[in-house]
Amino acid sequence: MSPSPRYDAFAITAPGLEQLTAAELKALGAEGVRATDGGVTFAASQRLLYAANLNLRTASRVVARAGEFSAKAFHELERRAGKVPWEAFVSPNLSVSLRVTCRKSKLYHSDAVAERVAEAIASRVATATLVDDAGDDADVPNQLIIVRLFHDRCTISIDSSGALLHRRGYRQAVAKAPIRETLAAATLIASGWHPDAALIDPMCGSGTIPIEGALIARRIAPGLRRSFAFERWPDFDRDTWRSVLDSAESATLPSAPKAVRGSDRDAGAIEAAMANAGRAGVANDIDFSVRPISATDPMVEPAWLVTNPPYGVRVGESDRLRNLYAQLGKVARSRCPRCSMALVSADARLESQLGLRLRPVLTTTNGGIKVRIVTGNVAPD
Repeated sequence: MSPSPRYDAFAITAPGLEQLTAAELKALGAEGVRATDGGVTFAASQRLLYAANLNLRTASRVVARAGEFSAKAFHELERRAGKVPWEAFVSPNLSVSLRVTCRKSKLYHSDAVAERVAEAIASRVATATLVDDAGDDADVPNQLIIVRLFHDRCTISIDSSGALLHRRGYRQAVAKAPIRETLAAATLIASGWHPDAALIDPMCGSGTIPIEGALIARRIAPGLRRSFAFERWPDFDRDTWRSVLDSAESATLPSAPKAVRGSDRDAGAIEAAMANAGRAGVANDIDFSVRPISATDPMVEPAWLVTNPPYGVRVGESDRLRNLYAQLGKVARSRCPRCSMALVSADARLESQLGLRLRPVLTTTNGGIKVRIVTGNVAPD
Protein backbone atom coordinates (compact mmCIF):
# COMPACT_ATOMS: atom_id res chain seq x y z
CA MET A 1 0.00 0.00 0.00
CA SER A 2 1.48 3.34 -1.07
CA PRO A 3 2.01 5.96 1.66
CA SER A 4 -0.50 8.80 1.98
CA PRO A 5 0.61 11.94 0.10
CA ARG A 6 2.01 14.89 2.06
CA TYR A 7 1.81 18.47 0.89
CA ASP A 8 3.44 21.80 1.50
CA ALA A 9 0.20 23.72 1.66
CA PHE A 10 -0.80 27.37 1.69
CA ALA A 11 -4.11 28.79 2.89
CA ILE A 12 -4.90 32.02 1.03
CA THR A 13 -6.73 34.69 3.03
CA ALA A 14 -8.00 38.21 2.66
CA PRO A 15 -5.46 40.77 3.96
CA GLY A 16 -5.45 40.91 7.74
CA LEU A 17 -7.03 37.51 8.34
CA GLU A 18 -3.79 35.52 8.34
CA GLN A 19 -3.52 35.16 12.13
CA LEU A 20 -7.11 33.97 12.44
CA THR A 21 -6.54 31.33 9.76
CA ALA A 22 -3.27 30.28 11.42
CA ALA A 23 -5.13 29.74 14.71
CA GLU A 24 -7.75 27.65 12.91
CA LEU A 25 -5.07 25.47 11.31
CA LYS A 26 -3.33 24.92 14.65
CA ALA A 27 -6.67 23.85 16.13
CA LEU A 28 -6.91 21.27 13.33
CA GLY A 29 -3.50 19.91 14.33
CA ALA A 30 -1.46 21.40 11.48
CA GLU A 31 2.30 21.60 11.87
CA GLY A 32 4.73 24.15 10.50
CA VAL A 33 2.06 26.85 10.62
CA ARG A 34 3.43 30.25 9.64
CA ALA A 35 1.42 33.35 8.79
CA THR A 36 2.76 35.46 5.91
CA ASP A 37 1.35 38.25 3.79
CA GLY A 38 -1.73 36.91 2.06
CA GLY A 39 -1.95 33.56 3.77
CA VAL A 40 -0.60 30.80 5.96
CA THR A 41 1.90 28.06 5.11
CA PHE A 42 1.54 24.66 6.75
CA ALA A 43 2.50 21.02 6.33
CA ALA A 44 -0.44 18.82 5.42
CA SER A 45 -1.15 15.14 5.26
CA GLN A 46 -3.84 14.12 2.81
CA ARG A 47 -6.34 14.02 5.67
CA LEU A 48 -5.37 17.47 6.93
CA LEU A 49 -5.60 18.98 3.44
CA TYR A 50 -9.15 17.65 3.20
CA ALA A 51 -9.99 18.81 6.74
CA ALA A 52 -8.61 22.31 6.14
CA ASN A 53 -10.91 22.81 3.14
CA LEU A 54 -13.87 21.47 5.07
CA ASN A 55 -13.34 23.36 8.34
CA LEU A 56 -11.58 26.67 7.71
CA ARG A 57 -13.97 29.58 8.25
CA THR A 58 -11.66 32.51 7.42
CA ALA A 59 -9.58 31.27 4.46
CA SER A 60 -10.40 31.89 0.79
CA ARG A 61 -8.57 28.96 -0.79
CA VAL A 62 -6.16 26.14 0.09
CA VAL A 63 -3.44 25.27 -2.43
CA ALA A 64 -0.78 22.55 -2.54
CA ARG A 65 2.72 23.52 -3.59
CA ALA A 66 3.62 21.26 -6.51
CA GLY A 67 6.95 22.83 -7.44
CA GLU A 68 9.32 25.69 -6.69
CA PHE A 69 12.45 26.42 -8.69
CA SER A 70 14.61 29.09 -10.31
CA ALA A 71 13.65 30.01 -13.89
CA LYS A 72 15.55 32.79 -15.61
CA ALA A 73 15.06 31.43 -19.13
CA PHE A 74 12.31 29.53 -20.91
CA HIS A 75 14.40 26.38 -21.29
CA GLU A 76 14.78 26.28 -17.48
CA LEU A 77 11.06 26.78 -17.02
CA GLU A 78 10.23 24.04 -19.55
CA ARG A 79 12.64 21.52 -18.06
CA ARG A 80 11.72 22.10 -14.42
CA ALA A 81 7.99 22.43 -14.97
CA GLY A 82 8.19 19.10 -16.79
CA LYS A 83 9.36 17.46 -13.57
CA VAL A 84 6.27 18.52 -11.61
CA PRO A 85 4.12 15.41 -10.85
CA TRP A 86 1.12 16.74 -12.77
CA GLU A 87 -0.48 13.29 -12.95
CA ALA A 88 -1.06 13.42 -9.17
CA PHE A 89 -3.29 16.49 -9.49
CA VAL A 90 -4.72 16.57 -13.03
CA SER A 91 -7.17 13.83 -13.97
CA PRO A 92 -7.33 12.65 -17.59
CA ASN A 93 -9.90 14.54 -19.67
CA LEU A 94 -10.22 17.26 -17.00
CA SER A 95 -10.08 20.88 -18.12
CA VAL A 96 -7.23 22.92 -16.65
CA SER A 97 -6.93 26.70 -16.27
CA LEU A 98 -3.70 28.55 -15.57
CA ARG A 99 -3.41 31.75 -13.55
CA VAL A 100 0.04 33.29 -14.11
CA THR A 101 1.66 36.35 -12.55
CA CYS A 102 5.19 37.58 -13.31
CA ARG A 103 6.90 40.27 -11.25
CA LYS A 104 10.51 41.43 -11.14
CA SER A 105 11.61 38.45 -13.26
CA LYS A 106 13.42 37.95 -16.54
CA LEU A 107 10.42 35.93 -17.72
CA TYR A 108 7.83 38.68 -17.64
CA HIS A 109 5.34 37.65 -20.35
CA SER A 110 2.58 35.75 -18.53
CA ASP A 111 1.05 34.27 -21.71
CA ALA A 112 4.40 32.83 -22.79
CA VAL A 113 4.94 31.36 -19.33
CA ALA A 114 1.44 29.84 -19.40
CA GLU A 115 2.17 28.28 -22.79
CA ARG A 116 5.31 26.54 -21.47
CA VAL A 117 3.56 25.27 -18.36
CA ALA A 118 0.65 24.00 -20.44
CA GLU A 119 3.12 22.05 -22.57
CA ALA A 120 4.66 20.56 -19.42
CA ILE A 121 1.24 19.42 -18.23
CA ALA A 122 0.43 17.89 -21.63
CA SER A 123 3.71 15.98 -21.61
CA ARG A 124 2.54 14.03 -18.54
CA VAL A 125 -1.27 14.17 -18.85
CA ALA A 126 -1.84 14.07 -22.58
CA THR A 127 -5.65 14.20 -22.44
CA ALA A 128 -5.91 17.29 -20.19
CA THR A 129 -7.62 20.25 -21.88
CA LEU A 130 -6.45 23.82 -21.30
CA VAL A 131 -9.22 26.43 -20.94
CA ASP A 132 -9.16 30.15 -20.16
CA ASP A 133 -9.24 31.17 -16.52
CA ALA A 134 -12.82 32.32 -15.94
CA GLY A 135 -12.03 33.95 -12.59
CA ASP A 136 -12.94 33.14 -9.00
CA ASP A 137 -16.70 33.51 -9.47
CA ALA A 138 -16.98 30.96 -12.26
CA ASP A 139 -18.90 27.74 -11.65
CA VAL A 140 -16.90 25.72 -14.19
CA PRO A 141 -15.45 22.64 -12.42
CA ASN A 142 -11.94 22.78 -13.84
CA GLN A 143 -8.58 22.43 -12.14
CA LEU A 144 -6.96 25.78 -11.37
CA ILE A 145 -3.16 25.92 -11.40
CA ILE A 146 -1.50 29.05 -10.04
CA VAL A 147 1.95 29.97 -11.39
CA ARG A 148 3.87 32.82 -9.78
CA LEU A 149 7.20 34.18 -10.95
CA PHE A 150 8.82 36.58 -8.50
CA HIS A 151 12.49 37.56 -8.64
CA ASP A 152 13.07 34.68 -11.09
CA ARG A 153 11.65 32.17 -8.62
CA CYS A 154 8.78 30.09 -10.00
CA THR A 155 6.18 28.69 -7.61
CA ILE A 156 3.54 26.31 -8.95
CA SER A 157 0.49 25.73 -6.76
CA ILE A 158 -2.47 23.41 -7.31
CA ASP A 159 -5.82 24.66 -6.09
CA SER A 160 -7.44 22.07 -3.83
CA SER A 161 -10.60 24.07 -3.07
CA GLY A 162 -12.38 24.75 -6.34
CA ALA A 163 -14.89 27.53 -5.69
CA LEU A 164 -13.59 30.02 -3.12
CA LEU A 165 -14.19 28.82 0.42
CA HIS A 166 -16.56 31.64 1.29
CA ARG A 167 -19.02 29.95 -1.05
CA ARG A 168 -20.46 27.63 1.57
CA GLY A 169 -23.39 26.66 -0.63
CA TYR A 170 -26.19 28.24 1.41
CA ARG A 171 -26.24 31.86 0.25
CA GLN A 172 -28.25 31.77 -2.94
CA ALA A 173 -30.34 34.81 -2.03
CA VAL A 174 -28.59 38.10 -1.16
CA ALA A 175 -29.64 41.57 -0.04
CA LYS A 176 -27.84 44.84 -0.75
CA ALA A 177 -24.07 45.00 -0.08
CA PRO A 178 -23.71 41.48 1.35
CA ILE A 179 -20.76 40.64 3.57
CA ARG A 180 -18.69 37.62 2.55
CA GLU A 181 -19.13 34.55 4.70
CA THR A 182 -15.40 34.45 5.52
CA LEU A 183 -15.45 38.06 6.74
CA ALA A 184 -18.61 37.47 8.77
CA ALA A 185 -16.94 34.52 10.49
CA ALA A 186 -13.73 36.54 10.98
CA THR A 187 -15.73 39.39 12.55
CA LEU A 188 -17.32 37.04 15.06
CA ILE A 189 -14.05 35.28 15.91
CA ALA A 190 -11.94 38.45 16.12
CA SER A 191 -14.54 40.26 18.23
CA GLY A 192 -14.23 37.75 21.05
CA TRP A 193 -17.83 36.55 20.81
CA HIS A 194 -18.34 33.03 22.14
CA PRO A 195 -21.39 30.80 21.57
CA ASP A 196 -22.06 30.88 25.33
CA ALA A 197 -23.36 34.43 24.74
CA ALA A 198 -26.44 35.36 22.73
CA LEU A 199 -25.91 37.04 19.37
CA ILE A 200 -28.00 39.72 17.67
CA ASP A 201 -27.64 41.53 14.34
CA PRO A 202 -30.19 44.35 13.95
CA MET A 203 -29.20 45.03 10.30
CA CYS A 204 -28.73 41.46 9.17
CA GLY A 205 -29.59 41.81 5.47
CA SER A 206 -29.59 38.31 3.96
CA GLY A 207 -28.48 36.87 7.28
CA THR A 208 -24.79 36.09 6.80
CA ILE A 209 -23.59 37.14 10.29
CA PRO A 210 -26.34 35.28 12.21
CA ILE A 211 -25.94 32.21 9.97
CA GLU A 212 -22.16 32.12 10.43
CA GLY A 213 -22.74 32.59 14.16
CA ALA A 214 -25.15 29.67 14.27
CA LEU A 215 -22.70 27.49 12.30
CA ILE A 216 -19.95 28.33 14.80
CA ALA A 217 -22.27 27.80 17.77
CA ARG A 218 -23.30 24.35 16.54
CA ARG A 219 -19.76 23.46 15.41
CA ILE A 220 -20.99 22.82 11.89
CA ALA A 221 -18.10 22.64 9.42
CA PRO A 222 -18.64 25.44 6.86
CA GLY A 223 -17.84 23.20 3.89
CA LEU A 224 -20.29 20.37 4.62
CA ARG A 225 -22.68 21.44 1.85
CA ARG A 226 -20.26 21.86 -1.06
CA SER A 227 -17.67 20.00 -3.13
CA PHE A 228 -13.93 20.60 -3.56
CA ALA A 229 -11.35 20.37 -6.33
CA PHE A 230 -9.32 17.70 -4.51
CA GLU A 231 -12.24 15.30 -4.99
CA ARG A 232 -11.29 15.21 -8.69
CA TRP A 233 -7.58 14.53 -8.14
CA PRO A 234 -6.29 11.15 -9.36
CA ASP A 235 -4.99 10.29 -5.86
CA PHE A 236 -8.24 11.27 -4.11
CA ASP A 237 -8.84 8.86 -1.21
CA ARG A 238 -12.58 8.40 -0.78
CA ASP A 239 -12.22 6.50 2.50
CA THR A 240 -10.10 9.26 4.06
CA TRP A 241 -12.58 11.88 2.90
CA ARG A 242 -15.48 9.90 4.36
CA SER A 243 -13.61 9.68 7.66
CA VAL A 244 -13.03 13.47 7.67
CA LEU A 245 -16.73 14.06 6.97
CA ASP A 246 -17.78 11.62 9.69
CA SER A 247 -15.55 13.38 12.22
CA ALA A 248 -17.04 16.76 11.33
CA GLU A 249 -20.59 15.49 11.50
CA SER A 250 -20.05 13.78 14.85
CA ALA A 251 -18.73 17.05 16.33
CA THR A 252 -21.92 18.94 15.42
CA LEU A 253 -24.15 20.03 18.30
CA PRO A 254 -27.94 19.54 18.01
CA SER A 255 -28.71 23.22 18.62
CA ALA A 256 -27.10 26.57 19.40
CA PRO A 257 -26.59 26.96 23.17
CA LYS A 258 -27.80 30.59 23.20
CA ALA A 259 -30.19 32.73 21.19
CA VAL A 260 -29.14 33.94 17.74
CA ARG A 261 -31.28 36.74 16.32
CA GLY A 262 -31.32 38.69 13.09
CA SER A 263 -33.59 41.54 12.09
CA ASP A 264 -33.90 44.03 9.26
CA ARG A 265 -36.50 46.55 8.17
CA ASP A 266 -36.46 45.06 4.64
CA ALA A 267 -38.96 42.18 4.43
CA GLY A 268 -37.32 40.89 1.26
CA ALA A 269 -33.95 40.68 3.02
CA ILE A 270 -35.45 38.67 5.89
CA GLU A 271 -37.14 36.34 3.43
CA ALA A 272 -33.74 35.76 1.79
CA ALA A 273 -32.09 35.28 5.20
CA MET A 274 -34.60 32.63 6.23
CA ALA A 275 -34.10 30.75 2.96
CA ASN A 276 -30.31 30.92 3.37
CA ALA A 277 -30.53 29.69 6.97
CA GLY A 278 -32.63 26.76 5.80
CA ARG A 279 -30.02 25.76 3.24
CA ALA A 280 -27.29 26.10 5.89
CA GLY A 281 -29.19 23.76 8.22
CA VAL A 282 -29.59 26.35 11.00
CA ALA A 283 -33.12 27.64 10.38
CA ASN A 284 -34.26 26.45 13.82
CA ASP A 285 -31.33 28.16 15.54
CA ILE A 286 -32.01 31.73 14.39
CA ASP A 287 -34.96 34.01 15.16
CA PHE A 288 -35.38 36.30 12.14
CA SER A 289 -37.82 39.21 12.19
CA VAL A 290 -38.80 42.25 10.13
CA ARG A 291 -38.30 45.37 12.24
CA PRO A 292 -36.44 48.69 12.22
CA ILE A 293 -33.41 49.26 14.42
CA SER A 294 -35.54 51.21 16.90
CA ALA A 295 -37.61 48.08 17.59
CA THR A 296 -34.62 45.85 18.34
CA ASP A 297 -35.45 43.23 20.97
CA PRO A 298 -34.18 44.25 24.42
CA MET A 299 -31.39 41.97 25.68
CA VAL A 300 -31.43 41.64 29.47
CA GLU A 301 -28.69 39.00 29.55
CA PRO A 302 -25.07 39.58 28.48
CA ALA A 303 -24.97 39.28 24.70
CA TRP A 304 -23.15 40.46 21.59
CA LEU A 305 -24.50 42.91 19.04
CA VAL A 306 -22.56 42.26 15.81
CA THR A 307 -23.46 43.95 12.54
CA ASN A 308 -22.24 45.22 9.16
CA PRO A 309 -23.89 48.64 8.65
CA PRO A 310 -23.78 50.64 5.40
CA TYR A 311 -20.47 52.42 4.75
CA GLY A 312 -21.65 55.40 2.71
CA VAL A 313 -19.46 55.05 -0.36
CA ARG A 314 -22.02 56.77 -2.59
CA VAL A 315 -22.33 60.56 -2.83
CA GLY A 316 -25.10 62.14 -0.76
CA GLU A 317 -25.38 59.46 1.91
CA SER A 318 -23.35 61.13 4.68
CA ASP A 319 -26.20 62.81 6.58
CA ARG A 320 -28.48 59.78 6.44
CA LEU A 321 -25.73 57.47 7.63
CA ARG A 322 -24.69 59.73 10.47
CA ASN A 323 -28.26 59.56 11.72
CA LEU A 324 -28.33 55.78 11.25
CA TYR A 325 -25.14 55.28 13.29
CA ALA A 326 -26.36 57.66 16.00
CA GLN A 327 -29.61 55.71 16.21
CA LEU A 328 -27.73 52.40 16.38
CA GLY A 329 -25.67 53.68 19.32
CA LYS A 330 -28.77 55.00 21.08
CA VAL A 331 -30.64 51.70 20.63
CA ALA A 332 -27.63 49.73 21.87
CA ARG A 333 -27.43 51.82 25.05
CA SER A 334 -31.17 51.73 25.77
CA ARG A 335 -32.03 48.16 24.75
CA CYS A 336 -28.75 46.24 25.06
CA PRO A 337 -26.85 47.94 27.92
CA ARG A 338 -25.16 44.70 29.00
CA CYS A 339 -24.06 43.85 25.47
CA SER A 340 -20.67 43.87 23.88
CA MET A 341 -20.60 45.17 20.32
CA ALA A 342 -18.64 44.49 17.14
CA LEU A 343 -18.94 46.44 13.94
CA VAL A 344 -17.54 46.21 10.42
CA SER A 345 -16.55 49.83 9.80
CA ALA A 346 -15.11 51.76 6.88
CA ASP A 347 -15.33 55.27 8.33
CA ALA A 348 -14.08 56.39 11.75
CA ARG A 349 -16.26 59.50 11.50
CA LEU A 350 -19.38 57.36 11.28
CA GLU A 351 -18.13 55.22 14.18
CA SER A 352 -17.96 58.35 16.32
CA GLN A 353 -21.70 58.89 15.82
CA LEU A 354 -22.36 55.76 17.86
CA GLY A 355 -21.22 57.46 21.03
CA LEU A 356 -19.50 54.26 22.16
CA ARG A 357 -15.89 53.44 23.00
CA LEU A 358 -14.81 50.96 20.35
CA ARG A 359 -11.30 49.78 19.54
CA PRO A 360 -10.03 48.22 16.29
CA VAL A 361 -9.11 44.54 16.46
CA LEU A 362 -8.61 43.71 12.78
CA THR A 363 -8.15 45.49 9.45
CA THR A 364 -9.06 43.89 6.12
CA THR A 365 -11.14 44.54 2.98
CA ASN A 366 -14.75 43.91 2.03
CA GLY A 367 -15.75 44.19 -1.61
CA GLY A 368 -12.57 46.13 -2.35
CA ILE A 369 -13.21 48.63 0.46
CA LYS A 370 -10.74 48.85 3.34
CA VAL A 371 -12.58 48.07 6.57
CA ARG A 372 -11.74 47.38 10.17
CA ILE A 373 -13.48 45.38 12.86
CA VAL A 374 -14.08 47.49 15.96
CA THR A 375 -15.36 46.17 19.26
CA GLY A 376 -16.15 47.25 22.80
CA ASN A 377 -18.73 47.26 25.58
CA VAL A 378 -21.95 49.20 25.14
CA ALA A 379 -21.70 50.39 28.77
CA PRO A 380 -17.96 50.49 29.57
CA ASP A 381 -16.81 49.83 33.10
